[in-house]
Amino acid sequence: MKVGLFFGSFNPVHIGHMAIANYMLEYTDLKNIWFVVSPHNPLKEKKYLLPEVHRLRLVREAIGDFNKFKASNIEFKLSQPSYTINTLTYLKEKYPQNEFVLILGSDNLRTFNKWKNYEEILRLYKIYVYPRPTEDRGQLFENHSEIKVTDAPLMDISSSFIREAIKQKKDIRYFLPASVWNYIREMHFYEK
Repeated sequence: MKVGLFFGSFNPVHIGHMAIANYMLEYTDLKNIWFVVSPHNPLKEKKYLLPEVHRLRLVREAIGDFNKFKASNIEFKLSQPSYTINTLTYLKEKYPQNEFVLILGSDNLRTFNKWKNYEEILRLYKIYVYPRPTEDRGQLFENHSEIKVTDAPLMDISSSFIREAIKQKKDIRYFLPASVWNYIREMHFYEK
């Protein structure tokens, strides 16, 4: 089975993430999408992250009972910081029946050459890219044979925008799946 791995901090997961995953499921050859919640991306600061257990819960809330999406805590069990190549190696061993494809935003192509063992990732895995409105389309790696840039609709919503809006006491409920909004409100996340 061809499984898309959508890596992210999901701090928090929002409708942009869900729309991208939905697009990849319906407009590519992927049969399932796994949201791989990263405890800590080595290229990002950790101080703004909600604890991983809450970010995983938010992703589970967003997915609900849709059986083609899965929230994965696989990186919680691996050494940190999280390196994609380590996670891919582990998943390939644990699920040899699956063909894994990375799902990345075009902004990640700009720094892809900084990823640990990025050449090995390109050699062993396909990468499906969704465009970001702020990125130049003439990206490094974009013409690589294992990289497919999709025509997904442009989504200019970010988790940092969501966090800042909540801090400013804005009612942005429609930027998040309803159950995610309710859980964030109940737990008072991102208010300070």
